[in-house]
Amino acid sequence: MTTLSAREFNRDVSAAKRAALDGPVVITDRGRASHVLLSVERYEELLGDTVNWANRLHMEDDIEFAPTRMDFEPRVPDL
Repeated sequence: MTTLSAREFNRDVSAAKRAALDGPVVITDRGRASHVLLSVERYEELLGDTVNWANRLHMEDDIEFAPTRMDFEPRVPDL
């Protein structure tokens, strides 16, 4: 995995894009990781078929949901 400072990234974006073809590129800001650059192919692999999962979970029928009300007595905390 390649790591670049924000300054290095800004100075040579093309090099960062080439490095992202081999794997994730971590971009740091003040020494801390702040962003990750991925190739679109890798991004799509990670994304997978999330849209299909949403479609699979969609239900045509409504579900009846009537939770029972919880009654409780308010308490004053002992300080």
